[in-house]
Amino acid sequence: MFAKRTIYVIVPLAFFVASIQIQRGYSQVTEQRIVRIAELEIDPNQLTAYKAALKEEIETSIRVEPGVLALYAVSVKAHPNQIRLFESYSSQSAYASHLQTAHFLKYKSETQTMVKSLILIETDPILLGSKSK
Repeated sequence: MFAKRTIYVIVPLAFFVASIQIQRGYSQVTEQRIVRIAELEIDPNQLTAYKAALKEEIETSIRVEPGVLALYAVSVKAHPNQIRLFESYSSQSAYASHLQTAHFLKYKSETQTMVKSLILIETDPILLGSKSK
């Protein structure tokens, strides 16, 4: 009888402690993660070339850089030359490393005359979620 009561107390307590540890781990992950939004305006006459350079840069970054967690690019429907990028990096050092890679430097060099304006928006992640295909 005593063993049964002990199980009824210990099992819920173990789940409670585990949930706290999971929440702490999740909190630490989101606190370290770097998430930013980039707003770009591209020269409409060079939009096709810009999209090709961006595609190469994103695909390479995701493939070869473990610290690059997500890179999403979209255009504003009514203004296709207005590009928005969502960037997520595992840490500040992963972001700093990304900026020094050959493929990123190539992208910056190739697109410098295409980009008419660039605004980087620093964010504080609240909740990030996604599904695999």
